[in-house]
Amino acid sequence: MHHAATPLPHPPRWMAYSFLALSMSLVGSYVALSKPLVAALPVFLLAWLRFGIGAMAMPHWLLKPANEPPMTRKTRWLIFLESFLGNFLFTICMLFGVSMTTAVSAGVIMAAIPTMVALLSWLFLRERICPRVGLAIVLAVLGIGLFSISKTEQQMHTGIASGANLTSNTQWLGNLLVFGAVVCEAAYAVIGKTLTGSVSPKRITALINLWGFALMTPLGLFAALSFDFAGVAWGSWLLLLFYALAASVWTVWLWMTGLQTVPASRAGVFTVMLPISAALVGVMVLGETLSTMQVFAFVLCLGGVVLATLPAGGTSVR
Repeated sequence: MHHAATPLPHPPRWMAYSFLALSMSLVGSYVALSKPLVAALPVFLLAWLRFGIGAMAMPHWLLKPANEPPMTRKTRWLIFLESFLGNFLFTICMLFGVSMTTAVSAGVIMAAIPTMVALLSWLFLRERICPRVGLAIVLAVLGIGLFSISKTEQQMHTGIASGANLTSNTQWLGNLLVFGAVVCEAAYAVIGKTLTGSVSPKRITALINLWGFALMTPLGLFAALSFDFAGVAWGSWLLLLFYALAASVWTVWLWMTGLQTVPASRAGVFTVMLPISAALVGVMVLGETLSTMQVFAFVLCLGGVVLATLPAGGTSVR
């Protein structure tokens, strides 16, 4: 995809929406596929290798394009924050949070992402939220929440042994960590919107990945020292390669490119594609089943996306 040397080109609105939806769908698919990876590799080693592979895939993206203004101190600080909150802290809060609470609780809390993005966009970017986008956010939250609650039935059938050892002590901490992950994800969307004004999506993608690699190196090295690499199957290494390229390169570039055109509060609605694609991968690849309630939840989620993307009657924000 070659851009002409014009000042930071913005994709047309329909393409921006497609990029945002594809970005979140890819996140959902690798979240589902990361189950076997987490079983094969320790969390910190997995995250470190992900950033390392990402760094090797895009060194040429680090170069400043001729049409890009020099970075201010504020922009450099925001790039670090974007990686620290969106990559490093999000990963830690999410993985440890999910391990300390039930999947259902985690799912219901994660449903707050579109609302949190809208709230932070309003607070920091002064984005006005029109009633239609507000309704889209409500539908998105309802859909994700319903979907998470409907997963309880499946867990009842598969046995509650895994959840039996969760005491209320760890569960509230787990819920708090997952909520921390929600705030990190929302901050990632809002800071990303600010950055796309002056830095190209490719360069943002490469820079925040490099920071992620630097932040994860001490923990990753520590995990690597005692790990038996020979014990990992070939299939897992191939899956790791897909995971690293999807998580570090493709999804970030797609998201940042979409954000150039779309307000952050509206982009937040596209996070509903995450549980939808994760569930579809579960059904098609991992042999899971969908309940009627989950299908209804998906309809609500997609209703939210349709509402958020319909062309406005009046003048649209561009």
